[in-house]
Amino acid sequence: MAANASRRLTGLAPTGLLLLGAIYCLFPVSWVLIASTKSPAELFTTPTLAFGTGFLSNVTELFAYRDGVFWLWLVNTLVYAGGGALLSTAVSAISGYALAKYRFPGRTLIFNLLIGGILVPAVVLAIPQYLLFAKVGLADTYWAVLLPQILHPYSIYLARIYATAAVPDSLLEAGRLDGASELRLMTRVAMPLMTPGMVTIFLFQFVAIWNNFLLPFIMLGDDGKFPLTVGLFTLLQAGANQPALYNLILTGALLSIIPLIALFLTMQRYWRTDLSSGAVK
Repeated sequence: MAANASRRLTGLAPTGLLLLGAIYCLFPVSWVLIASTKSPAELFTTPTLAFGTGFLSNVTELFAYRDGVFWLWLVNTLVYAGGGALLSTAVSAISGYALAKYRFPGRTLIFNLLIGGILVPAVVLAIPQYLLFAKVGLADTYWAVLLPQILHPYSIYLARIYATAAVPDSLLEAGRLDGASELRLMTRVAMPLMTPGMVTIFLFQFVAIWNNFLLPFIMLGDDGKFPLTVGLFTLLQAGANQPALYNLILTGALLSIIPLIALFLTMQRYWRTDLSSGAVK
């Protein structure tokens, strides 16, 4: 009996730690959800965890602010995150597959450089990237935000690791014996097997670009090209003189989370296991 009780207590410890971690991560989201329901008069006068009555008015005012500039920021964010994530996933999948399945001079050096690139913080590259884009006249354009996101060392590393594990060499050899070209092997054999890995890369990149603040903040000067992160930051700066804008900021922050939740719920079905074994069979 004592041993069983001890095992149960030992098993409860990790569960308790996970529960504390979940509370720690979800509390800010819960606070934003509650605060976005409060009117300007309620925001600083009601208890922190008490819901308000001004959510619909906050949403209406946010959508009407500066002739609907929030919608423009949202569309810009979708372009940056969606386009950047798609291009990055394609480049990463092809590069990772090539590094995993082909032997060529410099292969190890390229992979080591990628590993080194993972260790370089993005903040270190932001200013040099701005100077380069300014030199070629691409600063303050959509390309200034999109192009730096396409080549992502960590995504290529993940694609290489996944291609090594998910695409059997025997399957490729069988395709070559049947007369399939290398392009056909990649598009019809390797990429379907790498779908779960590609979805993971896409989600990582989409979330990273969606939440990216520093790069668009440095690259862009026209608020018509701002993503949500920079746009809401400009609202926060204006809120120092107009406290009523704080409600719009909180409501905008809440609404900006919804597409990410919807994306994860929609694409989680692509995370399947044992695709390679099923394909070989």
